Amino acid sequence: MAVLWKAVAGGLLFTVCLMGWRVEGQGNNKKEVSGDSIIYLGQERNPWRPLIRTTANLTEISSIKSSFQFRTFDPEGVIFYGDTKNGKDWFVLSLKEGIPLMQISKEDVQVSVTGGPKLNDGKWHTVDLSNHGKFVILEVDSSPGLVVGLHSKQTKEVISGELRLALGGILITKDKMIVQMDPQMDGCIREGRWLNLNIPWVADAEELWLCHQNIRPGSFFAGEGFSIFNTSVFSIDEDQGFKVEFWGDFSQMDGTILSIMSSQEELLGALVANNNTNEIHLTIRKEKHVVKNTLKRLQITFLKYIVKWLIYLDESNEIMFSYGPESTPGNLTTLTEGRFAIGGLLGGGKDMVGSHFLTGCLEKIQVQGKDLDLDSAVKDMSASSHSCPA
Repeated sequence: MAVLWKAVAGGLLFTVCLMGWRVEGQGNNKKEVSGDSIIYLGQERNPWRPLIRTTANLTEISSIKSSFQFRTFDPEGVIFYGDTKNGKDWFVLSLKEGIPLMQISKEDVQVSVTGGPKLNDGKWHTVDLSNHGKFVILEVDSSPGLVVGLHSKQTKEVISGELRLALGGILITKDKMIVQMDPQMDGCIREGRWLNLNIPWVADAEELWLCHQNIRPGSFFAGEGFSIFNTSVFSIDEDQGFKVEFWGDFSQMDGTILSIMSSQEELLGALVANNNTNEIHLTIRKEKHVVKNTLKRLQITFLKYIVKWLIYLDESNEIMFSYGPESTPGNLTTLTEGRFAIGGLLGGGKDMVGSHFLTGCLEKIQVQGKDLDLDSAVKDMSASSHSCPA
């Protein structure tokens, strides 16, 4: 992937290209990235920090057109970034509600433009981006996608200096964005052709995660981490309580699906799939209930005095269990400032250490009746937020 950002008289010239890569050791725990494979953008890190970056001299750049293939189910996130003048002039391409969003800052001009087809359908799309005078043109699958015109009286030709390029993040502070967004992108890039440059990229990771050959919508947990949320960001009232619901093939899961902890660091409940016994275990404090893992949908609701567990063997066949007031007093009070984890068993303390991580795909997650985006987690470890291996 590369972005060329180069000013010309009366306008702006830049070119972007993303590519796949192979990782090779470079010393100091840094990795060199070459352009002959694919890369997964959603790797765990600070969400604004680029996964891949490089620097080039503007004098080495002659091409003004680039192309790449891109695939995602994620509706929002940063794809790539480029700048000159150490970040004074910059460009960002991202998705917002699945649609391409370009943001440009150049001299006294700032531009934000959204347009083109939705790209978060899980299919590979070929994206071409080129400069034509004062216009930047984005094409998707050889069809017109988005055109941005930019002109400033203060624009001066930039023929020397450095061009910084970054993938999956930005190199300026997030408050400079014209349109605020969630930066994390669960997506893959391959077959990039970028400018005329032949320089290495440096990965800010000891090991790069691989892309799955085929994907389907959902949230995939690889048995190495979980996503943590504060309950305080959800509306909890005494009548409706606190409801969490899951869809998926539970027979293919193993590990902790859900754990909930009170504001006093007490583990209130845990939902665990056991692939060895083909069972699903729900533990509420010291009480446990077990069902077979042949269900396709599961709902847990914490009410003022009881906890309801509703399971669906299919869309028309449901079974409900309830836990009474003797075992679960004050559920909503302790939950208001608590936290919950998807994909692991919460530990105590501020470090939120977890264990018994989930392996498997949750096709859909809802909290309080609304879809849960793992990208909004307080802490997210080793989970693909919008895709599962098919």
